[in-house]
Amino acid sequence: MKFYNIIYVLTILNGFFMSAQDINQFDENGKHHGIWRKHYKGTKVLRYEGEFFHGKEVGEFRFYKNDNGKQVLSATRTFSKTGDTAQVKFFNPQGKVISEGTMKGKTYVGTWKYYHNKIGNLLNIEHYNDNGDLEGERLTYYENGQVAEQQYYIKGKLDGETIWYSESGVVLKMFVYANGELHGPAKYYNFKGELVTEGHYKNGKKTGIWKYYEGNKLIEEKDYTYKPKYIKVDGKYKKAPQ
Repeated sequence: MKFYNIIYVLTILNGFFMSAQDINQFDENGKHHGIWRKHYKGTKVLRYEGEFFHGKEVGEFRFYKNDNGKQVLSATRTFSKTGDTAQVKFFNPQGKVISEGTMKGKTYVGTWKYYHNKIGNLLNIEHYNDNGDLEGERLTYYENGQVAEQQYYIKGKLDGETIWYSESGVVLKMFVYANGELHGPAKYYNFKGELVTEGHYKNGKKTGIWKYYEGNKLIEEKDYTYKPKYIKVDGKYKKAPQ
């Protein structure tokens, strides 16, 4: 073998060994530093790859599923250089984004978007506070882009008006929530937009007079006012008049 060929081979091998040694290293304080790659135990399938800077994740990390020995991208996290948040994307097996948003550690924060798995159109958009609780408006969409459901949250609980729509935009249901419970007026409509039922909820239960319609005409009323079965009279319980 000619001398220059020997030098070339040694240079390539030296670069290979140096590259291998630069992966999965620790700094002087025992913290992850530099490029890290981890495989599923007993396989050559990557579990994740990314870069640390003295224990802190920097730039993009890529996470994979082990699909019968095949490496499939499942998520990416792009970390902030100065803060403690990351921009996150989750993927389906075909490589399409199925959800994306911001995470702080393992906590969802800020705005998150979810997509219909097959066609990729927007499915949900929701917002989280710094504690990871749903906050503000949450929208759900049909595949055609029409809003299917509109909700409002305060500290992770439904609070305010919730509206359901048909694919053509007709209002089907209208509820009011307070602290996670149905509490207030409620209306149900058919697909023509005609009122079918209306009444009130109190602490999650029907209360008062509920009205039922057919063809926009009132056909029935039911009284859901609470009536105790027994009342106390002269220190004794008796059946209450119904």
